[in-house]
Amino acid sequence: MRWYGLLLLSLLLLLPAACTRQAPEVLHLGGETMGTTWSVSLRPAEVKDSIALQAQLQARLDHINRLMSTYDPRSEISRFNQQLNRDWFAVSPPTAAVVALAQQISALTDGAFDISVGPLVELWGFGASPRGAQIPEVEQLRQALEQVGYQRLDLRLDPPALRKQVPRLRIDLSAVAKGYAVDALKALLKEQGVRNFIVEIGGELQISGERAGGKPWRIAVEKPQEEVRAVGKVLLLKDTALATSGNYRNFYVENGQRYAHTIDPKSGRPIQHRLASVTVLDPSCARADALATALMVLGEEQGRLLCEKAGIAALFLIHKGEAGLEEYASPSFAAALAGGQP
Repeated sequence: MRWYGLLLLSLLLLLPAACTRQAPEVLHLGGETMGTTWSVSLRPAEVKDSIALQAQLQARLDHINRLMSTYDPRSEISRFNQQLNRDWFAVSPPTAAVVALAQQISALTDGAFDISVGPLVELWGFGASPRGAQIPEVEQLRQALEQVGYQRLDLRLDPPALRKQVPRLRIDLSAVAKGYAVDALKALLKEQGVRNFIVEIGGELQISGERAGGKPWRIAVEKPQEEVRAVGKVLLLKDTALATSGNYRNFYVENGQRYAHTIDPKSGRPIQHRLASVTVLDPSCARADALATALMVLGEEQGRLLCEKAGIAALFLIHKGEAGLEEYASPSFAAALAGGQP
């Protein structure tokens, strides 16, 4: 299964190399999901049967895929998207929960986050279909915008169901489902008695407890540059989730104009501000995932105001031309690194 969009700002787990003469400090499990990879790093002493645990983790991810993948025509989301009427469509509680969170973030960010933005992503050539020879015309944008808008999606929690206000509206949970899956693996590990670990899916993370020796987990945020991959900042973290969104790899240039993959759902156009990347800390990886995307849409000025108003723990890396990058850490982000909780 493949999900639209690419991981734009990877997060590297900086773990010590195991000595060949000693038992490994960290056990690694992993596999494939959602068009990317997943991994779990944990203490070997906390796991009785690593093979069984790996199978349980993969099964949980496969179940989420079957509910929320837009590339599986039989998934709940795909079947809802295929329905061209205004009737209520029954969904599972997990799907309803993810949509509910997405709608909350949409309201909080005044529509900067919107799970119905897929038609615009496709129109600008960042979806599954090949990019057209020219940038979209005004009439094409107008028609696409008529099918987009989180306010045009109704949600019912009991019994869980979705309903369209416009028949051709369709949703894509890619910008929040990876985070939800990370949270789901965290819950499974806790159920199995595992307390110290990192869960990672496509760069989105849940960090729990500590490494061996009482040391915090070390997470490296990649420097936002096109040519090479390099570490930009190392964070020492425990008991939090982390998600990052960036805008410096998935883009194209047409007639001298740079068009990046992040689309503003209101204007229908790719964003044009100076924000290079956003990293968000939050207890919920699903929430951090959605907020990172929303802040990329809002940009450095509006995003900063929202972080300060809503207490969002976020780190901004902002392009400053020849001066390089400027770093902004919201008050909640600074407090989290100082030992507070995001």
